[in-house]
Amino acid sequence: MDPGPARAGDTSGPAPDREIESLAEFDAVVAAHRSLARFRVQAVDLTGRTDVLLRLDATAAVFLGCPMTPEAAAHVRATGALVFPPVPGLAFDPYRGLVYTPDELFESLDGEEGYAATPDARTYAWFRRTKADGDVFSSMLRAIHDDAVSDALDEILDGTRVVGVMGGHAMARGTAAYAGAARLGRELTRAGFTVATGGGPGAMEAANLGAYAAPFADGMLDDALRLLAEAPSFRPSVTDWARAAFEVRERWPGGGESVGVPTWFYGHEPPNAFAAHIAKYFANATREDGLLARSTAGVVFLPGAAGTVQEIFDNATPNYYESRGEPTPMVLVDEAHWTRELPAWPLLQALARGRSMESRITLVDRIEQAPDAIKRLGG
Repeated sequence: MDPGPARAGDTSGPAPDREIESLAEFDAVVAAHRSLARFRVQAVDLTGRTDVLLRLDATAAVFLGCPMTPEAAAHVRATGALVFPPVPGLAFDPYRGLVYTPDELFESLDGEEGYAATPDARTYAWFRRTKADGDVFSSMLRAIHDDAVSDALDEILDGTRVVGVMGGHAMARGTAAYAGAARLGRELTRAGFTVATGGGPGAMEAANLGAYAAPFADGMLDDALRLLAEAPSFRPSVTDWARAAFEVRERWPGGGESVGVPTWFYGHEPPNAFAAHIAKYFANATREDGLLARSTAGVVFLPGAAGTVQEIFDNATPNYYESRGEPTPMVLVDEAHWTRELPAWPLLQALARGRSMESRITLVDRIEQAPDAIKRLGG
């Protein structure tokens, strides 16, 4: 039974299947329902659907950033819809219904300006201009965008077993550590997990690369690692670094899927091109907490610095209080790093002692041990 039109103060909202995020979905809904009442339409270009819009009921519908003719916009408003028009001049769509793809964020990479001309770089430039200017409109756009990305990410991950892989951005291509992180991502993906990382360079890129390599014979990853080593870091040239990644993707198309969750807060660190689904945020706190919360099958912490230490204890806190339910596995990799260089492991052990999370944490010395550790701890 249709619940009828929404009233002011009604926060129940439509069911998730009443969200329309593509023109194909719009056409299917029109054919099936002959009405748009209570649907949410996100970032769908409807300029070619004026005749359709003029004959449909749009009671309590919401159109978020959907281009349409003035006539169509006036009609749907008159029938009870809310219309939030597209915002001109932005390099990003705050109302987007889907997460990003590498091709979308790196569009124009092959042009003369290279990375500087991409939507990713232009969005970072907008963020730097507006993040401290006190303009409530810019703040609102960032908040709407991040909420839309969270919604899209939940749809991607629904029903999957997600293992987060955390580690530093400084891990260079061509190193043994980078190759180990890539093999970790490959093994986790082959074991049926969805790999999720912070979406940036270094250890994050390596794990996403490994997931991408999972469907291919083992030799593919070795060849890809050699190719990538020619551009070992995103410094001094993001353009060269990113182009090397796209060369790998072009040589071996159709790789395995994984998720990257980067942020424009650290916009000097570009996203990597090996995550099939990129949920990029403006608010780093939202991104950090969301990535860990969605890592429902556990988290592997590779050697890192301050950011990785923060992630360890951001993850430990809900495990300690069981605020998200049963504690999830935590696997720290590299005994020397986590007991002597940055002794997070002894503190984590002390926190866990006598609590449910004690049986869900472990320290392994070699990265090759991490996949079995995740499985053993119940990932």
